[in-house]
Amino acid sequence: MNKTLKKILTEILDWIESFVFACFIVLLLFTFIFRVVDVNGSSMTNTLQNEDRVIIEDFFYSPKHEDIVVCNAIGEGTLNETLIKRVIGVGGDEIDIDFQTGVVKRNGEILQEDYIREPTLTNEGGFEYPITVPEGYVFVMGDNRNGSTDSRSPKVGFIPVEQVLGKVILRIFPIDKFGTV
Repeated sequence: MNKTLKKILTEILDWIESFVFACFIVLLLFTFIFRVVDVNGSSMTNTLQNEDRVIIEDFFYSPKHEDIVVCNAIGEGTLNETLIKRVIGVGGDEIDIDFQTGVVKRNGEILQEDYIREPTLTNEGGFEYPITVPEGYVFVMGDNRNGSTDSRSPKVGFIPVEQVLGKVILRIFPIDKFGTV
């Protein structure tokens, strides 16, 4: 075999090796750090739409106010499904909702919620307000407040932090809306 052919084959094998290694790294990233999730329903309209596809980051994630999260609503009396909602309260926060004016307060402060579709007028009967979020739990609500089953509902209630799968960091589909949310 001449040197030129050997050089070409070596180069091809190097490219194949690099490609396989890159695929392995991507696989590891999307197994342990990132996940792709489809949005089902209109509870996060106008921020996210039905059939949007998002990437969530779940590596040592701890829920924070205003984050959009993917969580499991599981247990007795719950929906037993995966939800995409916004974190309104974390353990120790007092949440108060005035369903006449649509105002939501956290620890006595009115939330500036430019992301919501309309004021919060629907009381799903889950709690008497104000309520305090227990330690180790979050209180979540959809941005489409009057079209969302969320922590206001007895079907969902408080979500245990260990059932929060991760934070939405990027919308990848549809392509014309690609970017951060």
